[in-house]
Amino acid sequence: MSEIDRQIAALFNCEYLTESEVKDLCDKAREILIEESNVQRVDSPVTICGDLHGQFYDLLELFKVGGNCPETNYIFLGDFVDRGFYSVETLLLLLALKVRYPDRITLIRGNHESRQITQVYGFYDECMRKYGSVNVWRYCCEIFDYMSLSAIVDDRVFCVHGGLSPTLQTLDQIRMIDRKQEVPHEGSMCDLLWSDPEEIEGWGLSPRGAGFLFGGDKVAKFNHDNNLELIARAHQLVMEGYKLMFKESIATVWSAPNYCYRCGNVAAILELDENLNRNFRKFEAAPQEMRGLPSRKPVPDYFL
Repeated sequence: MSEIDRQIAALFNCEYLTESEVKDLCDKAREILIEESNVQRVDSPVTICGDLHGQFYDLLELFKVGGNCPETNYIFLGDFVDRGFYSVETLLLLLALKVRYPDRITLIRGNHESRQITQVYGFYDECMRKYGSVNVWRYCCEIFDYMSLSAIVDDRVFCVHGGLSPTLQTLDQIRMIDRKQEVPHEGSMCDLLWSDPEEIEGWGLSPRGAGFLFGGDKVAKFNHDNNLELIARAHQLVMEGYKLMFKESIATVWSAPNYCYRCGNVAAILELDENLNRNFRKFEAAPQEMRGLPSRKPVPDYFL
């Protein structure tokens, strides 16, 4: 068994990697991610997944419903970390799968893949609690900077965490962004990760304080100008797991069931077949007896 396969097996059991193993994994992931485009090309069939937010045992439920990687080709739309109890394990499992099967899993950056946000919403604290130092958080934040901003399936389905930007009319403009940085507070990169569709005309101010609200007319124009048939995005809790808007031209996919372990929502994934036919599959949170307790703090490297 190779080292990466051993690590994947350990991570599927919700076991920690050592700090040096995390550094090595992040180094390998960076070599792959640095080669990817801001609009990463993906072939169908593919399964699109929304926010996970550190709900590791619900990610295992997702794989039960959607199939394991590499048998299933996956796009994850970001927000892997924060709020849930297992952000470290969730992120590291996805990174390990990316290193092992780089052409079968695509990781898109969400607004929570950020130094500033993770210091507020839990990932930083979790790294400190589990590893006793800031290093693992630093390694992961560096990887965030290399994650792609979007993906395009068969040149027809545009996948992004948040939504559209008034400064971006074409996919080529997205390809020109310098993404290797902390998520800015404003501008096109910020908008892709923060914006939301809304039943309005044109553009509106976002209550989130970053990004914009955008109406069906803006979705129609962006899809027409870029020859798209669907925008698939995440970023917003949907009680039914998914939501279609604007004559089914944009879909919100949410993949964290019973969000924050108390919202009571179901989750969903979006399966696209080789003809881009859509199948939304819903799933519930992992049963309580499957969850286990957060495992003990790992032994620091210098004792090994």
